[in-house]
Amino acid sequence: MQVQFTVNGRAASVDVPPNTLLVHALREHLMLTGTHVGCDTSQCGACTVHVNGRAVKSCAMLAVQAQGAEVTTIEGMATADGTMHPMQAAFKECHGLQCGFCTPGMVMSAVDLCKNHPNASEGEIRELLEGNICRCTGYQNIVRAVQVGQKAMAGA
Repeated sequence: MQVQFTVNGRAASVDVPPNTLLVHALREHLMLTGTHVGCDTSQCGACTVHVNGRAVKSCAMLAVQAQGAEVTTIEGMATADGTMHPMQAAFKECHGLQCGFCTPGMVMSAVDLCKNHPNASEGEIRELLEGNICRCTGYQNIVRAVQVGQKAMAGA
């Protein structure tokens, strides 16, 4: 099936079997490998991208469901000149990563979290990131990064 959508601000078209997951279309057809495949069961959140401005787990969505949609991957978060998104900068500043495998999905979820809950408390951040698993950090620095990113996104 031919699927046409916008990815990171650019028109994209992929010809995929109807059962192709969005994560595989992004990684294998568009070579956007920042979106990771962790569990293939929508449990870990490593594959999180934004579809029409909302965080979704791309391993739980068929590519054909993205027909006509605006998709943003971690590669599309920085500006054209390479300036990191405030949440990416916060993860770097606060050491909100170790191995980095979960980081793209964690950043995508954190940006969505801050858009929808701009004044989230530490406890709410922990609860709202529940669908993203990190096996390395213990989450303390991730939560701190989200708090710093939240302030930066709000312009504080």
